[in-house]
Amino acid sequence: MPYWVWPILLLVICFLLGIVAVLGGVGGGVLFVPIVSSFFPFHLDFVRCAGLLVALSTAISAGPRLLRDGLANLRLTIPVALVASTCTIVGARIGLAMPERAVQVLLGVTILGVTGVMLYARRSDHPDVPRSDALSRALGIYGFYHERSTGQAVQWRIHRTPLGLALFMLVGLVGGMFGLGAGWANVPVLNLVMGAPLKLSVASSNVILVAAGSSGAWVYLHSGAVLSLVIVPSVFGMMLGARVGVRVLLRVRPKGVRVVVLAVLLLGGLRSLTKGLGL
Repeated sequence: MPYWVWPILLLVICFLLGIVAVLGGVGGGVLFVPIVSSFFPFHLDFVRCAGLLVALSTAISAGPRLLRDGLANLRLTIPVALVASTCTIVGARIGLAMPERAVQVLLGVTILGVTGVMLYARRSDHPDVPRSDALSRALGIYGFYHERSTGQAVQWRIHRTPLGLALFMLVGLVGGMFGLGAGWANVPVLNLVMGAPLKLSVASSNVILVAAGSSGAWVYLHSGAVLSLVIVPSVFGMMLGARVGVRVLLRVRPKGVRVVVLAVLLLGGLRSLTKGLGL
């Protein structure tokens, strides 16, 4: 096919992935990288760089508003973002040094693991945290946020902070290595492990993505893994699809959307695995 056909197809696919990402509550990178690397003739390094920039662009558009409204909390996000962004840099360097087929196999295994996490994880709107741990008290990680639906101020605190930071080290490493971003893991760790309220976790996840995504993307940019033929239609299509997805979200059933997201992840994971194994 002529070379100009691939950017057009990429724009259409990213538009659809942007809709699905919003409806499923996942970052665009975790859908983008396995699908595009499996079905498009672009080198994996270009796709991983574009995946980080896709996740970064959506997070940047939402982060300032969430901070201004008080839903994202800097006391919570700064320690986590510092750990995640440092490990994202390490992960990006490891990913660039590995053979492409090995990365493709590990990507497939990782995506299948993410599918399993999303299938079995259960979120809690307001986790019960009877007492904050010593590290979170020392860092001053606690506070209030205004719940507009009830008009009340919700008090929150966290626990298991050392375990949460250790998990964010792993999340940053995986996100940088495969260009996935970390929206798929930020919310479960903040909400289920550390005990932050769900709304606070979702908002703070966007701010964490800004720090971690920009750190990882800089490694790929410095290594020359940038191809405008991939990045421009990807970012434009994903952001346009996200705007449509916000409107569609009001009219669809969550269970049906969840099935679609899991099906897309399963397809991308299996395809990446078989491609890396040469099957």
